[in-house]
Amino acid sequence: MTMKKFNKILSASILSLSLAVVSCESVELDLRDNPNALSPEQASPDYLLNQMQLSFNSFVQSMGGIGAELTRIEYMYGKTYANVYGPAGFNGAWSNAYATVFEDIKALTPIAEETGLEYHLGMAKFFKAYMLVTMVDYFGDIPLSEANLGAENFNPLADKGADVYAAAKILLNESIAHFNADSAKPATDLYYGGSSTNWIKAANTLKLKMFITTYKISGTIDSEFNTIASSEDNYISANAEDLQFTYGSREVQPDTRHPGYASDYTPSGGDTYRSIHLMNYMTTNNDPRTRYYFFRQVPFTPGQDDPADLEALQCSLQTPPNHYITGGFPFCGLPNGYWGRDHGNNEGIPPDNFKRTIIGVYPAGGAFDDSRFEDLGDSANSAGGIQGAGGQGNGITPILLASSVDFWKAEVALANNNKEGAKTFMLDGISKSISKVMSFGAIDTTADLSFAPSATDVTAYLTDVSDRFDNDTEDGWNILGQEYFVSLYGNGSDAYNFYRRTGYPNNLQPNLEPNPGPFIRSLQYPANYVNTNKNATQKTDWTQPVFWDNNSTTLY
Repeated sequence: MTMKKFNKILSASILSLSLAVVSCESVELDLRDNPNALSPEQASPDYLLNQMQLSFNSFVQSMGGIGAELTRIEYMYGKTYANVYGPAGFNGAWSNAYATVFEDIKALTPIAEETGLEYHLGMAKFFKAYMLVTMVDYFGDIPLSEANLGAENFNPLADKGADVYAAAKILLNESIAHFNADSAKPATDLYYGGSSTNWIKAANTLKLKMFITTYKISGTIDSEFNTIASSEDNYISANAEDLQFTYGSREVQPDTRHPGYASDYTPSGGDTYRSIHLMNYMTTNNDPRTRYYFFRQVPFTPGQDDPADLEALQCSLQTPPNHYITGGFPFCGLPNGYWGRDHGNNEGIPPDNFKRTIIGVYPAGGAFDDSRFEDLGDSANSAGGIQGAGGQGNGITPILLASSVDFWKAEVALANNNKEGAKTFMLDGISKSISKVMSFGAIDTTADLSFAPSATDVTAYLTDVSDRFDNDTEDGWNILGQEYFVSLYGNGSDAYNFYRRTGYPNNLQPNLEPNPGPFIRSLQYPANYVNTNKNATQKTDWTQPVFWDNNSTTLY
């Protein structure tokens, strides 16, 4: 599935969800109007905040998908890195930030300040801080000090990434102060349902993420990291506190379902391929989350445990490329119906929509894999096929997770040569991730959960991870990285950061093309930025690191 097609599906889903939310609001505005077209005195603070919340989720989804593809959490289509992503593909995320969220914040701020809507301001400044940090992580230097000035400056200069990070930290401090103030709650808080406490924890957790992202370039972890991390009351420490966006299950317009579900659970079958690398890592190691992440539509795979089939799976009749053979990497498919695609496979699309593995109950609200196969995957046998199956799209966009904080602590410990401490934190993170993922089994009310892993299975997995961590030839870094990536299924932005700053895991499945060109250290700027701003200069290639990337790691 191409990024362009993904963005179209996501945009449609978010727009529909926006209509669903505002239809519940009691405001005097004509709901067909765009809030960005209203004059400030006409704008409803709740309406502006609703649009911010939806656009923020859309931004996180689109950027997180890029990071997931680059780190093999998801399948990447494209023979060479330079041909995978074009500047025009980033227009939507860039516009979501500058033309929608930042403009809505600009309109909201004077109204909220005048009427004492501190909670609204707290959410708005958190959104802006997160989006600024994420854009720096992907693009590098971006406009801020001269941005969103309207007619005063249509050609803003880019600020240094480090300066934008510093500004984001100020926004987070202000956000915390707003949430600490006694204020009326917005009509709709799609993330925390009106909990100031959880928003404060989210703001502090974003700070932790910023500290862990930049410690390699500064040479040390910021003392504030340890100050925040010293008490679980300060940050997201339990799954119930996770920052996430929850979708609905309505299919008919407005469509409120998870975009991954809307893409895969259709009358014509699945649309997106799953990453062979991730499926191989999880199935080989008996990961308890496997049946929640992936739904197999068939029990066998051509060329693996079924005869090769040129029409259904062309590569099943091909010899693996030499660099796959030499490195011992899986090629083309996996046994037992785990039907996906190799990193960088750019072949045409065969008629395998009812055979390829599709996204599961986590995070997309799909189906739990209880080995039902054709009962769900064959439209001839299941009264409408996979459309409407499983959790009907009632999934999530994971944004900041308690499990991630444990992995950050593990990274700090491992960087300080405290391997035992790192292992303890890592196992805590895995345990939280498994618990969160397994809770999604209940979303699929048709599932046979006798196939769910037992407590014994989970314990055995944790013991196995511990042993592999102890015996890792890279002093535990490969296992830490792989397990962190597994926990980030649904949003790969943090994986992309980890991979660039550490160089691990260094055993990811390589691109199918032996010479795919240099790895993408940062994205080229969006077309709508460089084409309309005379002060913007497009990057000549993808090798320019962002400010916190010391470019010391070898990536492929």
